[in-house]
Amino acid sequence: MVREFRFGVGLQAARRQKSVQDWARRAEDMGYDIVHMADHLYTTAPFPMMTAMAMATETLRVGTFVLNAGFYRPALLARDVTSLRDLSGGRFDLGLGAGYVKEEFEQAELPYPTAGQRVGWLRHVVEHMNEHASDVPILIAGNGDKLLTLAAQRADIIGLTAGAPITAQSDPLADRIGFVREKAGDRFDRLELNIAVTAMPVDDSGMPDLSITRRFLPELSDEEILQTPAVLSGTARDIADTLRRYRDTYGVTYITVQQFHAEAFAKVIAELR
Repeated sequence: MVREFRFGVGLQAARRQKSVQDWARRAEDMGYDIVHMADHLYTTAPFPMMTAMAMATETLRVGTFVLNAGFYRPALLARDVTSLRDLSGGRFDLGLGAGYVKEEFEQAELPYPTAGQRVGWLRHVVEHMNEHASDVPILIAGNGDKLLTLAAQRADIIGLTAGAPITAQSDPLADRIGFVREKAGDRFDRLELNIAVTAMPVDDSGMPDLSITRRFLPELSDEEILQTPAVLSGTARDIADTLRRYRDTYGVTYITVQQFHAEAFAKVIAELR
């Protein structure tokens, strides 16, 4: 059975109740299935924002993309998770990551663990959620072997970074999905695969602004960046064809874009539904 597409959009920043809720209703009207909140210091707190959006919408899901597991104690996080699950009528996805910004740990007055320790703590948090909030879908996003092994074994949704170019000689996205398939075993067919888009056209030029993507991939040329799966180009119809190819080739059906992509990507959603 072919899985249906699902579309998410990340809310960057807003603090006033009316603007947050108006934007959530607009996202719902444009055809998005879920609005995501990030988890960084000195910006908006994700749980109050998600609650406000859930209260203003009927079908729109809310979720984190992603919480830094290192900031949370599992039992206290489970209290917030189950409360939002209930207030939203079950319209909540919990996205979790291991955390990677050393400065944020320092600003939060927390020790900065090693990469292995961060993934170990993420496993501890995920296992607690599996036991105490088992009906809340869990997304784990990342690229490393340890993190993807955990995601394959414990998550419902896997966020693939898709930050390496696909060429005639190399397909890193297929390699990562193959790794997940091996580690997931019989679970694989139940997993939902996600790509977060970092660049796409927002005008009629067909060309994306690569400035954000370039910050994460400074070693790549523009041509190489355009070959990464997280960067989309062309018309709305071209992009829709690209996403159908992602589904047919890789099984990727869950696409997330940024807030400033929302209006342009809504045209792609219309092509796919």
